[in-house]
Amino acid sequence: MIILQVSLPRRQFLAQAAGGGTWKVLQKSIGIVAMHMQLLHNDRVVIFDRTDFGKSNLSLPNGKCRKDPNELVLKTDCTAHSVEYNVLKNTYRALMVQTNVWCSSGAAMSDGRLVQTGGYNDGEKKIRTFIPCDDGKCDWDEKDGLKARRWYATNHILPDGRQIIIGGRNTFNYEFYPKVTAPNTYSLSFLVQTNDAKVENNLYPFVFLHPSGDLFIFANNRAILLNYASDKVTKTYPTMPGGYPRSYPSTGSAVLLPLRNIQSSSVEAEVLICGGAPNGSYTSATNSKFVKALDTCGRIKITDKNPKWVMETMPGPRVMGDMTLLPNGDVLIINGAKSGTAGWELGRDPAYSPFLYHPNNKLGSRFETLNPTTIPRMYHSTAILLSDGRVLVGGSNPHIAYEFSGVMFPTELRLEAFSPPYLDQQYGNLRPKIVLPASQVNVAFGQKLKVRFIVTGTLNKNSVVVTMVAPPFTTHSFSMSQRLLVLGTSTPINLKKESKYEVEVTTPPKGNLAPAGYYQLFVVHQNIPSTSIWVKLN
Repeated sequence: MIILQVSLPRRQFLAQAAGGGTWKVLQKSIGIVAMHMQLLHNDRVVIFDRTDFGKSNLSLPNGKCRKDPNELVLKTDCTAHSVEYNVLKNTYRALMVQTNVWCSSGAAMSDGRLVQTGGYNDGEKKIRTFIPCDDGKCDWDEKDGLKARRWYATNHILPDGRQIIIGGRNTFNYEFYPKVTAPNTYSLSFLVQTNDAKVENNLYPFVFLHPSGDLFIFANNRAILLNYASDKVTKTYPTMPGGYPRSYPSTGSAVLLPLRNIQSSSVEAEVLICGGAPNGSYTSATNSKFVKALDTCGRIKITDKNPKWVMETMPGPRVMGDMTLLPNGDVLIINGAKSGTAGWELGRDPAYSPFLYHPNNKLGSRFETLNPTTIPRMYHSTAILLSDGRVLVGGSNPHIAYEFSGVMFPTELRLEAFSPPYLDQQYGNLRPKIVLPASQVNVAFGQKLKVRFIVTGTLNKNSVVVTMVAPPFTTHSFSMSQRLLVLGTSTPINLKKESKYEVEVTTPPKGNLAPAGYYQLFVVHQNIPSTSIWVKLN
């Protein structure tokens, strides 16, 4: 996500009282569990689960069946394990994956393709591509291509257009896609060092692109800075205070906070990591003792010469939560449980109420508790930002198979939308509407871009922000390649037409700050975002 800011001081317009936001069920069933989600630049969401449990609740179209002699349950399966959800029409259609995509990873490439990697069993070395379409005819294309098995790995898009694929279960290395040389893997001893015996606590590592072009990699309770071009660790960060694990299965979540002043020669970057489970929680949960989850967050300036963690306390404990960057730069912490860990049947006490984190507020006054859902979103839940500012929420299945009765937390096939407080009707006259440029516009690095918008109420020229959001690949409480930046802009100009204004913004100067690809562009007024348009950063 990229924020293009008109004025550096930020006015918090919305009230901080607890209990904001609204929930709406969009679909009573999409037929599959939303274990993995990716928003594409045509406002479709690709969703997929896993293939090795038997039939889903959605048939493949036209008598199509998946035949896989290596499958663990059904060798011939005529049901879908992936769908494409049309956000604008609130409809969905079945897609077909051939091999097992369970606990896999991925990223959107610079041309808008979704490239997804790995999985389980015969899917562990597969590369699957989904090219967005508007005619309802596109589907998954699948091929071999990975050197190592990738199950519970993390992907990140790179400035040169490749993806890096890091780690996985018993896989202590990384590789790239596409391959430009021999399909080598590169050893990463950090993954060995952070592996807790018989528990792991280092799967789905949190990975962020550092302004230097290196990668910040956090696993278990500590982090490094990796120069992947030279295959060298350039910095070792201090262990997070307390020493508690934050990675799968003691699953917390993480975001790269908004990058600001990105036209300067030195850009400051901060990472926020929240939730997780105390040491021993996974083993305790396997013995039916469910330990209270962590209620702390750690925040660190990863660009500092001598970085230190600053600890904060959430309004309550949370494990398996999702952290989603909102268009105004706030962080939504949603889904998950209050005790236990990730894994089959290992979570308890659903965390129904989201938390909202305001990064610019003073320490001790950054959290807000929002209105709760009524649907438990436990293990295998997901959440992603949509172009209209809502957050799409799906998934939850802590069982090996689909179980709808006689269990504590039934398999969940419903899709919900959570509307943050900024979408309340009372702010309708303050909500911007973008009129120019048209969606799908191409922009270059460092380009000046004029953005025209309408605000029917009184415009506060000191509280206008333009944001560009990189839609992430989301699974297992981590949104891969998620980012937000702040760019310099001009003061809004009234175009001598009632309620119409124009600002000039400058796009990111280089791929180390914003890799090429599709972004959602929002105008935000007094903390209230417009519906976005899509821009392609080349």
